[in-house]
Amino acid sequence: MASYDKAMESYKKAVTTAASLAASAMLVRGVVNELVPYEVRDLLFSGMGYLRSHMSSQHTIIIEETEGWANNQLYDAARAYLATRINTDMQRLRVSRVDETKSMMFSMEEGEEMADVHEGTEFKWRLVCRDNSSASSSNTNGRGGSGNFKLEVRSFEMSFHRKHKDKALTSYLPHILAVAKKIKEQNRTLKIYMNEGESWFAIDLHHPSTFSTLAMDHKLKQSVMDDLERFVKRKEYYKKIGKAWKRGYLLYGPPGTGKSSMIAAMANYLKFDVYDLELTEVNWNSTLRRLLIGMTNRSILVIEDIDCTVELQQREEGQEGTKSNPSEDKVR
Repeated sequence: MASYDKAMESYKKAVTTAASLAASAMLVRGVVNELVPYEVRDLLFSGMGYLRSHMSSQHTIIIEETEGWANNQLYDAARAYLATRINTDMQRLRVSRVDETKSMMFSMEEGEEMADVHEGTEFKWRLVCRDNSSASSSNTNGRGGSGNFKLEVRSFEMSFHRKHKDKALTSYLPHILAVAKKIKEQNRTLKIYMNEGESWFAIDLHHPSTFSTLAMDHKLKQSVMDDLERFVKRKEYYKKIGKAWKRGYLLYGPPGTGKSSMIAAMANYLKFDVYDLELTEVNWNSTLRRLLIGMTNRSILVIEDIDCTVELQQREEGQEGTKSNPSEDKVR
């Protein structure tokens, strides 16, 4: 009984001491907020954070969603990359889909953490959301506005052991950018462009043809796929030897033999947009030049029935004929 009374007395003393410390801390905090200027407080807290970061073995890189008024490409890349690494058993999980032709996308919820391993090193990720309405309010008021709106700032915090800082900056982050670029190329909706006058007009390309569904000799199909892969990988080689990075194929045969399906299969395989050039809409060389210059990189130019739409002539006959304006030569 005596031991029980002694324990209760010790417990009461501990509670009283804790309450006294908490009250003292609140009092000191109130006094500091009232008497110490904001700039000094900010400097003190920054110094404490500096000391804490130097004493800790963990380093943290902050990747915010925006940089000024522009989107932070590294944030978008990290979001796409982590979506492929996320554990669906996570307690809180965000799921979205913006296109019925796309699969669901998983992402982290605020406060959740996950780990990723790159080249034997573990990197921990955490999604942080903070309210920046006070800053936005002051900025807006400075312009004469009311500033009564809430601005949420999202960021990723990537933590790792400080000895892996060089690997994080020179290897891991570039790896994330490269993987995210491939994911974006694989998931983007292909376009087919058609010319009218001197402009291109685009619609979504949803052609189902792929090399796996194409009715074609297996060896010939594989040789085409290998040739396409080799062409894509040799972009730097073309640049090195001073040649344009392009590849030409001539598809011929009666209607219905699969020429258009072959083009769609190539586009779906490479994830290249398609430009369907109708030469009957092109009357001048300058128009053709503008259309070709207006094409995007990594695309397929299709000229159908070129032997029927272009009237060919011998060079000797062209020299004997009437000369036209050299700046507006009509396509023949």
